Amino acid sequence: MPEAPETVEPAQLDDEAHLARLGYKQELARTWSGFSNFAISFSIISILAGCFTTFGQAWNNGGPVAISWGWPIISAFILIIGFTMSELVSAYPTSGGIYWWAAKLGGPAAGFFTGWLNLIGLLAVTASVAYGAATFLDLTLSTLSASWAEGYSLGRVYLIFLAILVLAALANIFSSHLLAVINNVSVWWHVAGAAVVVLVLIIVPDDHQSISYVFTERINNSGYADAKYWFLVLPLGFLLTQYTITGFDASAHLSEETQGAADGAAKGIWRSIFYSAVGGYVLLLAFLFAVQDPEGVSAGGGAVDVIFGQALPDSWHFVVLLISTAGQLFCATACLTSASRMTYAFARDGAVPGSSLWAKVSPSRKVPVNAVLLVAVVGAAITLPALWGVGGIPLAFYAITSVAVIGLYLAFAIPIFLRWRAGDAFETGQWTLGKHYKWLNLVAVAEIAIISVYFILPFVPSGWITSDDFSWASVNYAPILTVGSLVVLGLWWRLSARRWFKGPKTTLD
Repeated sequence: MPEAPETVEPAQLDDEAHLARLGYKQELARTWSGFSNFAISFSIISILAGCFTTFGQAWNNGGPVAISWGWPIISAFILIIGFTMSELVSAYPTSGGIYWWAAKLGGPAAGFFTGWLNLIGLLAVTASVAYGAATFLDLTLSTLSASWAEGYSLGRVYLIFLAILVLAALANIFSSHLLAVINNVSVWWHVAGAAVVVLVLIIVPDDHQSISYVFTERINNSGYADAKYWFLVLPLGFLLTQYTITGFDASAHLSEETQGAADGAAKGIWRSIFYSAVGGYVLLLAFLFAVQDPEGVSAGGGAVDVIFGQALPDSWHFVVLLISTAGQLFCATACLTSASRMTYAFARDGAVPGSSLWAKVSPSRKVPVNAVLLVAVVGAAITLPALWGVGGIPLAFYAITSVAVIGLYLAFAIPIFLRWRAGDAFETGQWTLGKHYKWLNLVAVAEIAIISVYFILPFVPSGWITSDDFSWASVNYAPILTVGSLVVLGLWWRLSARRWFKGPKTTLD
């Protein structure tokens, strides 16, 4: 007997029709719900990752003030960026996401540079999250074994990092539906896990810091003069917020796999930012109130684990680290998903060397397997400098986080500005800002421009090449990678790419 035809929901037909109008046939499995779309961005933002791994950046560059005041202020600006991107993804729900919008609104050159900035940022954020997870997994194991703690080395952390990349790649290769399930579980792990951590830090410690300390105390462990606190030191501490709340473009990259994408992906972006901002703020305040010995935290490099060691007995210390580590593993897996989809989409349009290889989709799994493997290998390579550090601290990790922030946010800025320039001629989707785009887009671009300048600056005085104490180990190589990449891309575009890259290639007429 012939098989019965597969039933297709009307909503799925609408999604495929919308995608067809943009020039693409449905190749990826559209099995993600709107909640799953929100879940992947929420998982990549991961307050159990960024709030833990980059806490020291804010502690050393500003102290409690950089967190208690800096987090909500910077979060508000990021939410504005999210609103502007929600409007764009509603109009253009494609896997190419950011660069597709830029090419549509500004032409091939805008799409080319946006795509590469976005891809560089996604590669860096995947590597940095996986490395942070390796660091916390190492810390978790150290609470169980004194001999393991004594054998700490940056080399051992790097090996754990490689193992995490391999596991994340396997999870991504196995099944797109499995990834959706993993990200759904991740949301509840982050919500419940963060709640447990907050309750532990409220109930278990005998003493807590005062409200005055949390909201007024300033710390400058950067090495820069106190006179530079407000205009240099404190803004460098904002890397905590800007790095943690990033990667929400995943909702756009997974839009071709999301049901009701024109609405679901749009809401996925701004909701993931909003809920992460609220949850992250509560979590960070719990960290600050639990500080027992501020000088001891500074002596420990500002690491949040020092706070746990001060405030909690070993058993609860282990529980908190375990919760964070698991959340970071979820986050690393989601980052690899987002980066591989961007690689696939960009390669589909011929913009990546070896495009035919990276744009290939597994017929059985409906997953871009080669793109997944490429992201994992590149992540391992760009994190090699983390094998060297200053006092056991891999400053390269903070450089990678800067690259992630700069690459991603510059990529966001281009289509946001182009949408503002298009004005009322822009054809909106289901989710729209109305007339508010006129000021929201400009505020978003201005914030991105300012933070991009700050995050290419050296984190410590010895990172300046003009300093008498200059050390290559202290260099923030974010500007080297960012500016160097832009120079290479500029030359590539001028000498070759402009002749053959004409923007997104449609697969349907």
